[in-house]
Amino acid sequence: MAPSEEAESAGVIERTATRALLLASDARVLLIRVREPVSGRELWLTPGGGLDPSEDAEAGLARELREETGLRDFAIGPRIWQRDHEFEWGGRRLRQREHYFLVRTHPFEPTMDGNPEAGERSSFLGFRWWSLPEIEASGELFVPRRLGEYLRLLLEHGPPPSPIDVGV
Repeated sequence: MAPSEEAESAGVIERTATRALLLASDARVLLIRVREPVSGRELWLTPGGGLDPSEDAEAGLARELREETGLRDFAIGPRIWQRDHEFEWGGRRLRQREHYFLVRTHPFEPTMDGNPEAGERSSFLGFRWWSLPEIEASGELFVPRRLGEYLRLLLEHGPPPSPIDVGV
């Protein structure tokens, strides 16, 4: 949740974010577990965050992956998903437009050592590589909520011809 192109409208902060579905060669995806600072709610989400001013989605994603996972050597694949979502984070109301890109990688040991954002580090609980069956069997909260369903579609049919709206 890095600084972004934010605009406030009626108490709601509008921002654009970019995220990576990091898909390893063994078909597992890397997710980050975070805790919302006010409610304490815990969730699993893909690496990524808000765009800095004048930053495009691919440059923002490269920065976010370096900061949040330590990953530096990768190619950004197609934009596969998108979503518009309004939520509370740290006592602020945000309306966020998210662009999800497929990034194929090898399994690696992620680290958040490069993240300069104190707020992100304090909300960070850990990393985990998840398989599709583990996601589908889990009672954990994932973002997007139907992550298992959309991951299954991707694994069975490949990237969609245009980004799919994955909802909340």
